[in-house]
Amino acid sequence: MEGIPARARAYVACVALGALLCLLPLPSVRTPWWALVLLAVLYAGCERLARRRFAGTFHPVLLAGAFLLPPPAAALVPLPAALLSPGAPTRRIWRAAQLSLAVWAAARVHWALGGRDAVVASDFPYVLVPAGGAVVAFCLALTLLDGGILTLAEQVPARRAWRGLFLRSLAPISVHGLAGLMMAVLWRSPYGPVAALLVLLPMCVSWWAFAQYHRERAAHQATIRALVQAVDIKDGYTRGHSERVGQASMMIARELGMDDGRVEVLRFAGILHDVGKLGVPTRLLRKDGPLTPEERRIIELHPEYGHEMVRGISFLGEARTAVLHHHERLDGSGYPYGLVGSQIPEPARVVAVADAFDAMTSTRSYRRARPVAAALEELRRCAGSQFDPRMVEALVSALGQHGWHPAVTADEAHPPRPRAAVPEAQR
Repeated sequence: MEGIPARARAYVACVALGALLCLLPLPSVRTPWWALVLLAVLYAGCERLARRRFAGTFHPVLLAGAFLLPPPAAALVPLPAALLSPGAPTRRIWRAAQLSLAVWAAARVHWALGGRDAVVASDFPYVLVPAGGAVVAFCLALTLLDGGILTLAEQVPARRAWRGLFLRSLAPISVHGLAGLMMAVLWRSPYGPVAALLVLLPMCVSWWAFAQYHRERAAHQATIRALVQAVDIKDGYTRGHSERVGQASMMIARELGMDDGRVEVLRFAGILHDVGKLGVPTRLLRKDGPLTPEERRIIELHPEYGHEMVRGISFLGEARTAVLHHHERLDGSGYPYGLVGSQIPEPARVVAVADAFDAMTSTRSYRRARPVAAALEELRRCAGSQFDPRMVEALVSALGQHGWHPAVTADEAHPPRPRAAVPEAQR
């Protein structure tokens, strides 16, 4: 983060200044310092454990501080852990200021809604109302600050930087908020802080399970990256093609209203659709002249090779059917099985459109890219015979909203030269 632009550094400085302003009323506020120190030490220990064993950050202690302490005091809880964490100074300052502002906002909302008295009196279910407001404020503060740093430091477009951030973080932070509320209520009960600490035990178990899920997901992503890199190395003419087909497939899936799980599966399908080329002789993939009928039949085996490679990878789900059938055509003239119409699985019909679109709009060493409008016109011309019209129109609609930026996949310094006489959409 030390290499961030000057405007991003100025943004970090402003956020840090805002955090300091939140602490100004501290001398005039009656603060239970022993509770503040205990919470700060507890949070630092949880964060250290998180970095070594788990994933993410541990918000229950911070939210318990927002429920138990005045806002200026609550804003101090994350500072020791954040400022003493490993990393560059700018990163530590950013993390400390961000969390301090978020906890302060949560504590302000909680106290404004009468949460302090509700916690002391264990007034259920009313105690959930100010706690819920505090969780929303905490989540909203993190979202606003994160979106700002993404826009200024990573140069992510503003509309995309904030898109979905709040909704994605609300559910996990709400769970942490419930744990923090249980800690606060037990803390104020006759059983005292020791009982409150017991809340962390089941939370750590669930957190560990969540971390295991993320490790497994990371392993899945690594498996897919390794397969795609192997294809890119073998068929250098189409380098980057797989990732772009995955992106286009995801755009089509979202436009069709598929749920997030299926959208992810379609992304996997697009990325892996050509993995079977690992089983095709390299000399055929890189041949400059026309293919013989026998050579073409060998290349047309790549969907079956790909299906054999991924059939044992359970997390891919229906993406495996797209790998096998993405060269089928609605009129039955495709391969490998000549399926007709709705016999072709829906994921395969999505990937077929995404594959053909990227093939037409990407510059290769043997021919120039077509304009997006010309590629869409070709897809519409072939809709109903080769492509599913619904998938074609979904791609047209998605591109109308989000645009498309095709990448160069071969060195443009070399003039286009003849290559195997197989249409792009059939490779």
